[in-house]
Amino acid sequence: MKFFLPFAFIASLLFSTATAQTSFYRPYKPDAGGNVKSDLITGADQTKLYFDYLKGKNIGMVINQTSVIGKNLTLSADTFLKAGITIKKIFGPEHGFRGNASNGAEVNNSIDAQSGISVVSLYGNKHYKPTSDDLKGIDLIVFDIQDVGARFYTYLSTLQYVMEACAENHIELLILDRPNPNGFYVDGPVLDTAFRSFVGLNPIPVVFGLTVAEYAQMINGEGWLKNHVQCKLKIIKVANYTHNLGYKLPVNPSPNLNTDKSILLYPSVCLFEGTTLSLGRGTMSPFLQIGHPDLRGKYSYSFKPASIAGMSEDPPQKDKLCYGIDLKNYNTSAIRATGKINLTWLIELYKAFPDKAHFFNAYFSKLAGTDKLRKQIEAGQTEQEIRASWEPELSKYKTMRKKYLLYP
Repeated sequence: MKFFLPFAFIASLLFSTATAQTSFYRPYKPDAGGNVKSDLITGADQTKLYFDYLKGKNIGMVINQTSVIGKNLTLSADTFLKAGITIKKIFGPEHGFRGNASNGAEVNNSIDAQSGISVVSLYGNKHYKPTSDDLKGIDLIVFDIQDVGARFYTYLSTLQYVMEACAENHIELLILDRPNPNGFYVDGPVLDTAFRSFVGLNPIPVVFGLTVAEYAQMINGEGWLKNHVQCKLKIIKVANYTHNLGYKLPVNPSPNLNTDKSILLYPSVCLFEGTTLSLGRGTMSPFLQIGHPDLRGKYSYSFKPASIAGMSEDPPQKDKLCYGIDLKNYNTSAIRATGKINLTWLIELYKAFPDKAHFFNAYFSKLAGTDKLRKQIEAGQTEQEIRASWEPELSKYKTMRKKYLLYP
């Protein structure tokens, strides 16, 4: 893809970040004791802990639009360059380096017009893993991308392939950690490795309750890299963070996750990507509405998906009036209270859909990480019965997770 924004597109907002140690990000929920902690400080914001370590090295960066530093949300690459750090190459994940490519759109390599730095796509032409040629001349890779805490969010797979490439080429990986907005619970079926794909590589549940750095430690610790190689990690932790705290993201993590509510509903609603229904892509409220033209008469709420450049250019049910469920006023505190993904919408809409043979598509089992969930819904099992089938794997995962936690 082409990047029309200059590399220093917010140069007017640059400030002296070599000494920046604060952030405006604040938890919006008290901890279990009713206390609201001081401001969170992301790993990237704690520049004093790693800038000197980077200077004098040729750096590669795995970043996107969420890779920001400071109150002015300056892109970390711009900040690094201003501080005299040498960036040899940038690697961009799904949605591209600037985060303006539609979901699933192939992203091509490019040269940043402002800096002349090569931008290598890790989401184009099946080029998910950096090659030895991509890494030639690089001393250290910095990974700084905001995750949302759902197994099928592809930045996790990008992390794993980058770790694997670093390990094979004896390059250290520095992770600038960020909070997980869905890090306060663990839930969902654990992935069956027979259904491994780019939307799920490892046996973890849909909501896995780890930050990127914690997950990287799990990848190493469980031997999930090819040939069980080990990636040398250096981690800059988030200051003043606990998993129980809520977190408002300062930048949209991807084009269709454009509200705090959609991020919290994403682990539940994204499963509809594996059905014929629309989940609101092609509207300004994706992941906050679910529907289909054939549900007319069964639901009064309606919406019409359309092509939106940079978000969803060819969304499911494009230009058709869809009827279904409106989640824009859904109280997401229910997720925090129960610590569970919501299966009721999936069960309800399957029962209501007239052509049940065409409700699911082949992608559903990849998203769910198993073919059991589809079969259970088709068989009319209750949510309680479905949840019971997630054990004992879910409890085993929770026990394993504790080994890799960096935060309480």
